Amino acid sequence: MYYLGIDAGGTKTRARLINESGEIIGEGLSGPGNARLGVPLVFASISAAYTQAIKAAGLSTKDIASIRAGFGVAGIGRIGALEQLHAQPFPFHKTTIVNDAKIANIGAHSGEDGGIVIIGTGSIGIARLDGKDIRAGGYGFPISDEGSGAYIGLQAVRITLRASDGRLEHSDLTQKIFDKFDRDTHAIVSWMDQATATEYATMAPDVVDAAESGDYHGRLITSHAAWHIEIIVRGLFGLGVPRVALLGGLASRIEPWMSPDIRLKLTQPQGDALDGALWLARQSNID
Repeated sequence: MYYLGIDAGGTKTRARLINESGEIIGEGLSGPGNARLGVPLVFASISAAYTQAIKAAGLSTKDIASIRAGFGVAGIGRIGALEQLHAQPFPFHKTTIVNDAKIANIGAHSGEDGGIVIIGTGSIGIARLDGKDIRAGGYGFPISDEGSGAYIGLQAVRITLRASDGRLEHSDLTQKIFDKFDRDTHAIVSWMDQATATEYATMAPDVVDAAESGDYHGRLITSHAAWHIEIIVRGLFGLGVPRVALLGGLASRIEPWMSPDIRLKLTQPQGDALDGALWLARQSNID
């Protein structure tokens, strides 16, 4: 018996194939797999990733038909997306599809009760408690995703505009951002009209770097971002979630700015999203 895990996210899709003893026998990597890009593209990315894994493992057609698969797909909660993806011609014995945040949480706690707060381009809190799924935030930028990379970038642009017209004093950070736009507020507004969450998030590392070097505006933005993440963590603990881990590309940058009491309560993830996807695949073994 074989198990396939898929983690389809906004920038890449990963596949991991294991045998019954848990040995990794094949892996694959392809392009973005967020459902907001359309189910045909998601299907193509997933297919490309698992085809690589299957080829590396050298499985036969009969072997492929015995695979039980667990998929975590970003944006799968969009209306109709799950049904459309299930209708695709996957060649496996059984395919289970959930949101990518869910497999990240399962992997972080090896299927046990617990929660995660993901801090990347966006942010979201996810937990599992007594058989029930819990969600906090993550409704999309700019109305939500507080404390995320996109949030940090947005605050940096806002403060730069305030400094540009004299409401605040410039710091090295805001001077750098203002210079990027040739010190022209109209250029900033034109960029804003078409800027995506990903483009805002590209500013986040520079903001945190500035904060760590003592820049006033950088510290203000980063500490506020950490406060928002802290609210999510405290909320999960307040609901009775026994343990919470931070995940995502900005997790290690934001954690030092959080309150000491919360930092002491955080746990390290036991596994990654693909571990969660494979756990999901193994659960289908009961049929």
